[in-house]
Order: sequence, then C-alpha cells, then structure tokens
Amino acid sequence: MQHSPEGQADGAATVSQPGFLASLFRELGADVPEQRPASDSMKAADADGTGGMGGIGGTGGTGGTDDPDEADDSVAAHGRAAALTHHRTLTVQAEHERLADLLRRSALPVSAMDFESQLRAYEPRPYPVGDDTAPDGPEPRWVDYAPAGPETADPEAPSRRLLDSGYQRELAQARLRHQRDLREWRTKQAEAADSGLLAARQAHEETEQARARAVREYNDSLEECRRAYRLAEPAAVESLLERALAAAEGATQDLPAPCRAVFRPLTRTAILDLDLPPLDVVPSLSGYRLSPDGEISPVPRPPADRAADYLRLAARLALRALQAADAVDTDGVLAGVVLNGWLTEPSTSSAPTEPLCLLSVDADRNALARTRLFPPEPPQSPSPQSPQSPQSPAAPISDPGEPSAERPADRSGDGVYADAEQDEALVRLRELSAVVTPDPYAPVGVEPSGTASLAVPVAAELSSNEFLQLVRELLTRGGLAEWSVRLRGPAGLVATGEGGPGSALPGRWVVWASRGAEPVGAEELRTLAEAVREEGADRGLRLTCGRFAEAALDLAGEAAYAQIHLVDGDGVQELTRTHLGLAFTAKD
Repeated sequence: MQHSPEGQADGAATVSQPGFLASLFRELGADVPEQRPASDSMKAADADGTGGMGGIGGTGGTGGTDDPDEADDSVAAHGRAAALTHHRTLTVQAEHERLADLLRRSALPVSAMDFESQLRAYEPRPYPVGDDTAPDGPEPRWVDYAPAGPETADPEAPSRRLLDSGYQRELAQARLRHQRDLREWRTKQAEAADSGLLAARQAHEETEQARARAVREYNDSLEECRRAYRLAEPAAVESLLERALAAAEGATQDLPAPCRAVFRPLTRTAILDLDLPPLDVVPSLSGYRLSPDGEISPVPRPPADRAADYLRLAARLALRALQAADAVDTDGVLAGVVLNGWLTEPSTSSAPTEPLCLLSVDADRNALARTRLFPPEPPQSPSPQSPQSPQSPAAPISDPGEPSAERPADRSGDGVYADAEQDEALVRLRELSAVVTPDPYAPVGVEPSGTASLAVPVAAELSSNEFLQLVRELLTRGGLAEWSVRLRGPAGLVATGEGGPGSALPGRWVVWASRGAEPVGAEELRTLAEAVREEGADRGLRLTCGRFAEAALDLAGEAAYAQIHLVDGDGVQELTRTHLGLAFTAKD
C-alpha cells in the first residue's frame, strides 16, 4: 500500500496493476484477479461510499484475496524464484557448453614436434632507416670506378688506349667520382662517429651476429640430440616425447592434462602417465526446476550420462597423447607405447590420495600405424543453444566430434551421449586393446598395462607387448627366425619359430614364455610336449621369469622329454645381458 506525499492513502495503488510480475505469475498457473483500470476502480469506490478505502476495510474484495499486499508479495516471490531458477539453469547450461567445447578441442589433431619442425632459421633484420648520416657500405674503392680495359688481346692495345682522348676523359671523370664519393663517405663517417650513430650501427651488427650464432648453436645442439635419439638414449627420447606432449596439451590450456614420458631401452617402449582431469569437469545437473509451490529443485543428470561424458573426454585426451608420441617418432625408435590414465582426486584427510588408473593402453608401433587416432577433418564447433525456460532443465548438448549419421534421432534426450560404447574415441581405444573403467564415479580402477618405477625394469612392470618384444628379440638374436605368435596375454605367450641349420636354435620350435614368479610344474611341460607334437615341431622351449618346480626338473631329465628345453629367470637375465647388453630383473 502506498501513501501520497501529504500522508493520505492513494486509492489507485490498492489494486494490483498489470505488469511483468503479474503476467509471470499468471504464466506460472496462479489465480490472478482480473484487473480494471484505475479510473473504474475509483468510480466503484466512490459509488459505495468508501472513498477508495474499501480494500482496507475489507468490504471491497480483491478477487478471493483478503489482503492485496499479500497477493503482491506472493507474485513478487514467485517472480524472484522464477528468475533465480532461470539464472541457475543458464549457469548449468554454460557448464555443458564448456564441456562440449573441451570435447571438440581435445579431438583436434596435433602437429608433429619432430626434429625437422624444431629447426630454426636465421633471418637478418635490417638496420632501421632514419635521419642518420651514417655511411652505408664499405669505403669506396678505385677499382670499382676505373674504366674497363681493352677487350682485345693485342699486346700494343694498352699503349694505344692510353693515347685515346676518349679514354682519358673517362678516366678523369671516374677519378672525380671516386674522390667525391670517398670524401662524402669520410665526412659521414666522421659525423656518425661524433653523433654516436656509428656505434648504434655497430651494436646492431653485433646483435645480428649474436642472433645468427645462437641459431647456429641451437641447430647444432638439436642435431646432437637427434643423434642421441637415434641411438635410443633415454634422456634424448624422453626430452623429445615430453616436448611433443606439452605442445599437444596447448589446445586445452584451460584443462590441464600433463603427461610424463619414460623410455625403456630394454624393449624400446615409451611409458606415458597421463593425469586425467577431475571428475567435476562434467556437470552433474541438467538444470533447475520451479515447482508450483515456488520450490527450486535441481534436476540431476542420469549417472550413466555423466560417466559416459567423462570417459569420452578421457578417451580423447589419451588418443591425443598417443598421436603426439607416434607423430614425433619419425626415426622409428619406438617399438611400442604404453599409456596409463591416472585420476587423483583431492583428499579431505591429511593422508594423500593414491592415484587411480582409469584407462590403460598397450599398443605396439604397428597397431598405432594402422589405427586412425583422429578423424581426417577437424570436428565442427557446436551450435549455440537457445536459453531455457525457467521451468525446464538445460537441453542436451550434441557432440561436436560425432558424425550426425552415427547419432540416432531418438537419442536426442540422452544427455551429451549416454552410450559410451558407441563413442568414436572409445571405439578407437578398444581397437588398441585398451582397458577402460566401467564407471569413473564409483570409482572402479583398472590394472595398468605397464609401469616404469625403477631404473632396472622387472618382469611385473612389463606390458604384454613389451614382454613379447623382449622374448622375440632374445630368441631372434639367438637364431630363431620366422617368428609367429599364436597366443598372447598378460601372463605370457605361445609362439612358433624356425632356426636355420647353422644357428644356435636349429629346426622348428614351439616357445611358451611366462613372466610370473610362481614355479612351473610338470603338467605344463606335458602340455608343451603335446603342443610340439601337434605343431610338427622339432623342439619346445619353456621360458619363465620365475623358476621350475622339482617335479618339472625331474620330468625334463627323462628321455621322452629330451626335446623340451628349460630357461628360468636367471637364464633370462643372462640372455638379456648377453644379447641386449641391458640389465633386467626377472623376479620381483
């Protein structure tokens, strides 16, 4: 209720005027009394003798509301709640748009940071042209002014040339030009020395010489690093890999995802440890909703949608790191790449939180070469979304990196993209035999394919591809060629090979290698002997990084098992030192 400056009640203000709050209240479904113009209400008040004070006395109704001030407060409260709901929903929508932008930028291909791209070129900068009078160029020389001599080979031509009047005029004019230019050059030289311009020009030339020398020294050091890289020196390989990984991270500087590299020369494998972004990078809400009674309530997203969005982002970051490592290795030093994605959530206690591995990739060089890590064309930017109504949650975001043909029309209400199994980035990771957590918010971890915590690797730290590479390298150098892998897994491998007549391992072999520390029993030797017969091989080799049980050693000594050869952990270490010249610990 309002009052006039004279302290009298203003009758026209007792009736709610149509406006934004009243119309918004009506849109929310509340009962709003039908309003009349102020002049009509005044006339009605005068007719019943209230003088415009009927609303105060309670005799003049307000459409079902006894107190008009209470109705105005209710309308205002609902309006404020609606505006707050709209503002909060827009905030959630901005978080979804940021996630869509991160997904787009993390799927951009990276440029190769090989040695050729890091070479620098020196481009001289000319001295700035001003009002100085410093001489340009060296001191004028007479040889540059003297007239040309005779073109004939006649020995008497020079003497006749000296008697030629035309030549004498040319000679005199040339001497005059030379003396004039020399005088001007010396004058400018003296003026420049007095004014300091000569010193400035000299300083510029010294700066340019220093720049050229710095570029030359940098390129020389880069060539030295390239030589060390080709020799597979760990420091050089790790330096180049981390440069490439840091450059790849530049596309998402607002989402730090550092990646560390460790090179294992024993298997020529790079171990990449990728720090995954925190879980709260994916919005947990779809928006906010306003109930009829004015209560603002959040609308949570389905847990499957949120988990799928995080896995899609993690998969793109992993593929980007793999592409950076593959693109930089132009000299073919790497035989494989192991990537582990680690999540470190902030701890509420004083004890530090242990990192959790959410994804792991064990890919050899051939697998990386035949897998298209990124689409050939960069994904399109997401189209801006229209603002949401105060009552509705934020609309789902379409994936900018996903082809529209792969997005069914009936999936428009599933958040960013609920079905993570059909996501393009995750599909490519699974083509590389990656293991990915089913739910990062549970959280559920996975076993890393390989780790690099010690200077001298142990068998348990090697990935499946690394162990295969190690066994194949040892036996190939021992003379076993035509290598063919039949079975491979985390525990070991089964393969066949054939050595030449003059090699250390002649004939056809069946190789069964395992890296576990548990003892090998006699039953495994019987299985290997049966495999030798089925393959039509001449011999069998049972290689283990552990040891053999007494029963297995007794069985191998029998004549029926003379074709079965045994190599334990100590033998593997000896073969590694002999053929590779590198240290290796077969047992933990």
